Amino acid sequence: MAAQKINEAHEHIAKAEKCLKTSLTKWKPDFDSAASEYAKAAVCFKNAKQYDQAKDAYLKEAEYHTENKAYPAPAAHLAIEQAGMMMKEQKKMPEAIQYIEKACMMYMENGTPDTAAMALDRAGKLIEPINLEKAVDLYQKAAGVFENEDRLRQAVELLGKASRLLVRLKRLDEAAVALQKEKNMYKEIENFPMCFKKTTAQVLVHLHRGDYVAADKCVRESYSLPGYSGSEDCVAMETLLQGYDEQDEDQVYRVCNSPLLKYMDNDYAKLAISLRVPGGGGKKKKAAAAPAGGAGGAAAPAEEDDDYEGGLC
Repeated sequence: MAAQKINEAHEHIAKAEKCLKTSLTKWKPDFDSAASEYAKAAVCFKNAKQYDQAKDAYLKEAEYHTENKAYPAPAAHLAIEQAGMMMKEQKKMPEAIQYIEKACMMYMENGTPDTAAMALDRAGKLIEPINLEKAVDLYQKAAGVFENEDRLRQAVELLGKASRLLVRLKRLDEAAVALQKEKNMYKEIENFPMCFKKTTAQVLVHLHRGDYVAADKCVRESYSLPGYSGSEDCVAMETLLQGYDEQDEDQVYRVCNSPLLKYMDNDYAKLAISLRVPGGGGKKKKAAAAPAGGAGGAAAPAEEDDDYEGGLC
């Protein structure tokens, strides 16, 4: 089967080369037909799992689409993107991303920014398992394209991906900036419940940065959001900030291990459960005195149970 497909691919290439020849009666190469034959050859090579040859065929297709001025330019861009996908099949991710980014630039130049942004998003997903830094760059570029087109819902979703990866990379200063931009976008599209969630994420990031003032400011600014004051998110953050400021390890522990924070996106949930108060050394504060009228040893189980309460204080 594979051998048959390879033979078919070479037949298409031979036809393409014939289309490019000129003669006394044929003054111009037939770029349109040549591109079509190379596209067919690429598919045959792809089906035969000859990905390197498929990549070359796609690049030839793109070249001749570009030469054929009358043909819609996106065909060339798509062929280059497909060449990148052939590199992906060979696990050659840097080369794959290089081709996809090139195609995106061409999409932008041709006036199809939405297609460019979607391609950048796909590229980010491809590279994310092996290169988080590059994935952040691609998601942010895609978000920027959508933002320029006033497609804020798509833009903020991609910014969210970038923010979470910045947290995973421990680039918390950049994560704080990205989260503020996310929050502003959600406010602009009037998705206030997501603003609440982003405020919680901001507080966690700022406290891990050791910046209590910035964390407190995020909560105070959010009081102006409709429905925030008195909400579950608001009460939790006020309680967390109070516990952090007073170095009350039990209070911080209870908030950070509550369902509200434990079931956030995984990167933020990890920030919550790993948060420690300054000077706490990671240990929970013990009660100041044993309960009155009880034996000294009898209080320990009750205290242990209290450590793992799920609710807020």
